[in-house]
Amino acid sequence: MLILGIESSCDETGTALIDSEKGLLAHRIHTQIDMHRAYGGVVPELASRDHIRRVLALTDEVLEEAGKTRSDLGAIAVTEGPGLAGALLVGISVAHAIGYALGIPVIGVHHLEGHLLASLLADPAPRFPFVALLSGGHTQFMRVQKFGSYELLGETLDDAAGEAFDKTAQLLGMCYPGGPGVSALAEKGVSGAIELPRPMMHSPDLNMSFSGLKTAVLNAVTKAPNPEDP
Repeated sequence: MLILGIESSCDETGTALIDSEKGLLAHRIHTQIDMHRAYGGVVPELASRDHIRRVLALTDEVLEEAGKTRSDLGAIAVTEGPGLAGALLVGISVAHAIGYALGIPVIGVHHLEGHLLASLLADPAPRFPFVALLSGGHTQFMRVQKFGSYELLGETLDDAAGEAFDKTAQLLGMCYPGGPGVSALAEKGVSGAIELPRPMMHSPDLNMSFSGLKTAVLNAVTKAPNPEDP
C-alpha cells in the first residue's frame, strides 16, 4: 500500500510517501525558520498561513519524485496533535479533502508517537525496547516497549530543553533557533570558565528543570564585562 504522510504541527511542512513493502520512497520538508527568526520564536498565525502555501506543492513533489499519482494512494497519515491548532488544521483539512476525493482512509497520527517511532526508519533501526528523548512543550525520557506501549521515565518540570537554548541565545544576542548557535559557541569556549548549576542532579527520579539554569545564564551575562567598555 502507498501511504501519503502529512506533517504540519508547528513550523515545518513535511510530506512523505511510504510503501508498505519498499519503505520510504520520497519526502520533502519546508522549514519556516527564516520567517520566524525576526520574531525570536514561532508565530502561530504566520505558521498556519505558510503551511497553506506549501502542503499541496510538497505533496505533488513527492509524488513526482516517486513516479506516482494521487490515484495510486491507498491511505493518508496526518499529524492530528499535539501542536499549534491552526497549523494542525491545515494538514488535517488537506488530508481529509484528498482522502474524501479519492475514497481512501485518513489515519490520524499522534505527534509524539510519530517522533518515537520515526527512528525505526533509520538503518540500522533500533530494536525494542529502547529509550527515546522527546522535546516539545516538555522534554521527556520515554521507554518504548513496543508499538503502542510507552512509559514516561522522566520529564522537565518547566521549560523544554529547546526553549532553554532559545532563551539563552536571546540573552547572548544570537538568532532563533538557539540550539545550533549556542552549541557551536560552546565548542569554542573554555571549560570551567563559568560555573553553571546542574539542577536536580540528586533528585531520586529522572525529572529535569531548566528554570534555575536560565536564571544563572542571565546573571552571568549581566555580570560579564562589556568588551566595548574602555
